Amino acid sequence: MATICEVCGRGELVGNNVSHSHLKTRRAWKPNIQRVRAVVNGEVKRVNVCTRCLRSGKVQRAL
Repeated sequence: MATICEVCGRGELVGNNVSHSHLKTRRAWKPNIQRVRAVVNGEVKRVNVCTRCLRSGKVQRAL
């Protein structure tokens, strides 16, 4: 599944896990992407949207 929101463009962020001994290993933070049926330009389409966009009302879900 895609890891990019089609509305806001949020994607994966990368950084380090830092242990107690200060060893660093790479890790990733992925946005919570949902594949939903939404109204886009008057027609119903399936789009990959992050839950932040769903919650804030940037996407009108189709019923």
